[in-house]
Amino acid sequence: MRLRLVKRNTNFDFFTRWKLWLGISALMVMIGAASFLYQGLNFGIDFRGGTTIRTESPLPVVVSEYRDAIAVLELGDVTITEVFDPQFRDDQNVAMIRIQAQDDQESVTTEVIEAVEGAMKAVRPDIKFISVESVGPKVSGELINTAIIAVVLAIGAVLIYIWLRFEWQFAAGAVLALIHDVVLTIGVFSELQIRFDLAIIAALLTIVGYSLNDTVVVFDRVRENLRKYKNRPLKELLNMSINETLSRTFMTSVTTLLALIALFVLGGDVIRGFVFAMIWGVIVGTYSSIFVATAALLYFGVKRDWSKQDLNAGNQYANIDA
Repeated sequence: MRLRLVKRNTNFDFFTRWKLWLGISALMVMIGAASFLYQGLNFGIDFRGGTTIRTESPLPVVVSEYRDAIAVLELGDVTITEVFDPQFRDDQNVAMIRIQAQDDQESVTTEVIEAVEGAMKAVRPDIKFISVESVGPKVSGELINTAIIAVVLAIGAVLIYIWLRFEWQFAAGAVLALIHDVVLTIGVFSELQIRFDLAIIAALLTIVGYSLNDTVVVFDRVRENLRKYKNRPLKELLNMSINETLSRTFMTSVTTLLALIALFVLGGDVIRGFVFAMIWGVIVGTYSSIFVATAALLYFGVKRDWSKQDLNAGNQYANIDA
């Protein structure tokens, strides 16, 4: 007996309250946008500027030990990652310590770097400080602009792709779903003040791709059914299309979430923000593919032109289906 998350031949009515679903989505988008405008994002070092210190030790890197040693200095956002390289010797354990700029300074001051070195040598006397590099606010500002352009261009490319493959109504529904997903993801990061860095931008672009893939699967089935059942009401046809792809949608989302949850629990602090964004994106992406993209398609309507011969074929399909 095979495990099924969704039984065969489901007949859920997703459009009984489709205006309510769109209203809830619009309200969530407004809350996310208001949170972003009111309190902004908790930008990480990539966007805020700061200093990266590269260390080397003959003993294995223990991230929690490094973090506890630096925490007493109260330097704000500090990221510690272990660097892996096949060319490293067995006694060459390298770590990257990234510290945000203090008090709107161009970079971390020499006094702060010396304090970090002293705190690290207290727990690792044999540690060496190989290099110190700084990222100023100007470079960080350029990264923010580049990140915004990347997300906007991705959504614009999606608009053109869907428009060429389907019709403008499908493109509008898909782009509304993508904007819904991106704004809600940025909104939850603003509301919870989770660190927002370049990894989150990568997560946003991945979410755009994931949501688009899910939406296109549903839209493909809608297009097939539009040709097959030419005189069925659009609402009934959209319901049928979603139900036919529901098993695939849930299986894809659940298996993806299982891997992401494992990474969130076991992956450590370094990738936790990225994984959280992906988990949130999969959930809202699945929701938007069902309740936003298709509901927008129902609102805009679909132009269905066919000849008399096609109409007769459609009536035959309808009779067979009945």
